[in-house]
Amino acid sequence: MADRTTSSTTISAGRPEVMAVIADFPTYPEWAGQVKSAEVLTTDGDGRPETVRFALDAGMISDTYTLGYAWQGDDGVSWKVVEPGKMVSDLRGSYRLADTGSGTEVTYELTVDLSVPMIGLVKRKAEKVIVDTALKGLKKRVEGR
Repeated sequence: MADRTTSSTTISAGRPEVMAVIADFPTYPEWAGQVKSAEVLTTDGDGRPETVRFALDAGMISDTYTLGYAWQGDDGVSWKVVEPGKMVSDLRGSYRLADTGSGTEVTYELTVDLSVPMIGLVKRKAEKVIVDTALKGLKKRVEGR
């Protein structure tokens, strides 16, 4: 597994409000720039998405794959590939949420492995764009509700 890309932001809302947006996969194309579609395939016993099929277009990385999710209440969620795509052979990540008193600190970690050769520096740049775009979009989406 490659190195992780990690970034954080503080959102002016509580953890339940932030987690509600994170769990609302069908709306991802509205705020998570590279996500073209997100279809919930199965849900867990709490009604949260368990497997989700994504269509992603992040410039050099364009693919369709399925992720499996493990929820930790409103403290966080982690995911990994359960059905790889043509390019994305593995993708692991997480959102970790922590109260700050005036909002919620959201930390996003992401690691992408591709089945096609790509220079490490280019792959890391793509990861960083995905993480930064997702955090900015999440913050805007939650705070704009």
